[in-house]
Amino acid sequence: MGPSDGAARGPPADRASDGAAPSIAVSVVLPAYNEASTIESTVETTLGTLGDFLEPGTFEVIVAEDGCDDRTPEIADRLAAADDRVRHFHSDERLGRGGALEHAFEAAHGDVLVYFDTDLATDMRHLEELVERVRSGEADVATGSRWMPENVADRPAKRGVPSRVYNGLVRTFLRSDLRDHQCGFKAFSREALETLAEEVEDDHWFWDTEMLVRAQRAGYEVTEFPVDWTPKGDTKVDLVRDVLGMGSQILRTWWQLSVRPRLSQRVGLAAGAVLAVLALVLMTQYLDFGTVLAEMRDADPALVGAAALVYVLSWPLRGFRYQDILTELGYREQLSFLTGAVFISQTGNLVFPARAGDLIRAYVVKARRGIPYPSGFASLAAERVFDLLTIASMAGVVLLGYTATGQTAELARTVVGAEGAGRVAVVVAMGVGLVAIAAVIGIALSARSDRDVVTALVYRVSTDSYADFVAGVIGRFVGDLQTVAGTRRGFARVGATSVLVWTLDVVTALLVLAAFSPGLPAVELIAVSFFAVSVGNLAKVLPLSPGGVGLYEGAFTLLVVGLTPLGAELALGAAVLDHAVKNIVTVIGGYASMLGLNVSLTTAVEETRDVREAREEAPELD
Repeated sequence: MGPSDGAARGPPADRASDGAAPSIAVSVVLPAYNEASTIESTVETTLGTLGDFLEPGTFEVIVAEDGCDDRTPEIADRLAAADDRVRHFHSDERLGRGGALEHAFEAAHGDVLVYFDTDLATDMRHLEELVERVRSGEADVATGSRWMPENVADRPAKRGVPSRVYNGLVRTFLRSDLRDHQCGFKAFSREALETLAEEVEDDHWFWDTEMLVRAQRAGYEVTEFPVDWTPKGDTKVDLVRDVLGMGSQILRTWWQLSVRPRLSQRVGLAAGAVLAVLALVLMTQYLDFGTVLAEMRDADPALVGAAALVYVLSWPLRGFRYQDILTELGYREQLSFLTGAVFISQTGNLVFPARAGDLIRAYVVKARRGIPYPSGFASLAAERVFDLLTIASMAGVVLLGYTATGQTAELARTVVGAEGAGRVAVVVAMGVGLVAIAAVIGIALSARSDRDVVTALVYRVSTDSYADFVAGVIGRFVGDLQTVAGTRRGFARVGATSVLVWTLDVVTALLVLAAFSPGLPAVELIAVSFFAVSVGNLAKVLPLSPGGVGLYEGAFTLLVVGLTPLGAELALGAAVLDHAVKNIVTVIGGYASMLGLNVSLTTAVEETRDVREAREEAPELD
């Protein structure tokens, strides 16, 4: 991004080196995105209002034009060429509202830095008060407010209700004393803005909220005063921006300001211990451990031990597979670290619902190795896609065999007549399988299409400019996913490793089932183990319980009973013991990985800051 005094566009000018008068006291920045119909009148009104209370030559107006695709750049160039009080900053690419403001402020000459929305929704008679509150030294930051008790704005419900909810969340989670954080009418002292800008991470709509919150936390004097405000333009509640974007930024800032300062290495290690214990406690809510122990006494301990060993051997393969996925995305990491990260995330999935452990893994690889969140989530998605394809293929092959022998009719009668967790699990597994197939087909088609499918889908939900940002993140996510599965080498290696991982998972269950001496022929034992484990794991995909406990046992038991002459008690005992062995190995490995990798939240957050700074110095790594 560079300034343009007139039509020229070059690198940002230094405050004291471009011939600007040192007497400039106030710089007003107008963030502009496709404002061709209003920008000229807005600049004229701003200049006239500033001239009413400031001496000539003491102010400037900067048009921060943010990657417009209309006539705004042409108009801004003309205005800057005609009036030396006007400057134009152009960007070929979208920087976001906050990014455009920051870059313009960096080259502004004034000691009081002001911005307001170009639609002039706030009555300009308040501009003098806004400027003077900072210029007089009364405040470091001043902001207009539409929600002060003495002057509540008359807003339509579709704008007023979301605004009140949003400000309520900011006040509650971020402990802000202000009533209105997003009124586009603010002023900063230069010292306050330059200091705060180093800490603010958002570069779009949340930028000004984060500035106000961090200013209060840093001890700056922040003043809020009522303004007359009239809604301009046709706007609407934007689900993409308001829910996904702003909500996630509130949570991120809450974590950084309220949670992180209370964490230490000791707290991080203690949290790991609590995590492991909590996983076991939660398992007791779904399983009767008395039954588990009784079944274990009846089972062959040697075969149960062999099952546990086989499952342990599957974990380095999981790390190797994750290493291959990241390698396809351009990130080469050590096998030991990645195996530990997988252990930790899977332990988290046992404790928290909604597969929150996956978020933990994305955070760990981001903080410890600098892998961006979109790539981290894409690598996880690629892993899940291969998991689904592998276990669905296993189940499909066995189902074809059962169909050839005429056993599917009996299986169907068993499922239809069943009740409770078993039937729910099988139905869930069928739905998950169909969705997985549809998702893979969709990704494959989007990879072959010249059309920007992601952006088109996002714009069906949102037409706001923030949709560009969201579409970019999702597009990168899908692109990385296509990168992993789009090459023969990547698909073959990751696919082969996935088959080995899930084969060992099935062998674990097979050994546990064999430990109960079921008396089944080897072929039948192998077939039912592959089918029951595959369907059970498909059922676990939906986060209906931590670790899928209950769903897996239900599907496993129902299928074993429907496809073999074994009784329900033996089938349930084998399912419980199989899942218990796998979960116990996971918890032990997860806790050991936390200790071995010294994964504490404090360390992770500090390294996140280091990674961010390194990436800013070397943006090509991003």
